[in-house]
Amino acid sequence: MQAQAQSLPLNIGIDEEARQEIASGLSRLLADTYSLYLKTHYFHWNVTGPMFTSLHAMFELQYTELAAAVDIIAERIRSLGVFAPGSYSTFAELSSIPETKDVPNAEEMVRLLVEGNEAVAKTARSIFPAAERGDDQSTLDMLTQRLSVHEKTAWMLRSILTNQ
Repeated sequence: MQAQAQSLPLNIGIDEEARQEIASGLSRLLADTYSLYLKTHYFHWNVTGPMFTSLHAMFELQYTELAAAVDIIAERIRSLGVFAPGSYSTFAELSSIPETKDVPNAEEMVRLLVEGNEAVAKTARSIFPAAERGDDQSTLDMLTQRLSVHEKTAWMLRSILTNQ
């Protein structure tokens, strides 16, 4: 006779309502991060022009970092006891980053990636109040790290376009 698996209640010091609210915000962050990953990888494949070599390399560094980030965010959602979203249609519903279907020129790619990184930063920032109310230091730490990455990346990309 096989013993039935008993589900242990999640007891990490964050109540159910707070965990659900935080996970909802993190699901939006995951969708934004994945959408930005896909866009950055797409631009890496298709960039052309005089800045090809530098942009191709820069985009690769950025999409590699984003690929690692989606795993970290999804695993945090799971640590809160919620299933992470993972379909294109769900990401499209949750993401604030519009899809790019055409192949823009290199300068437009950079501009779109600035906007994308800023959008992810705004989404991350919007989750702080729920994580603070839930006393969720792990999520707060992760959000701070994500903000640093996206704000720095937006600055670096913006510097390509301006003299500021």
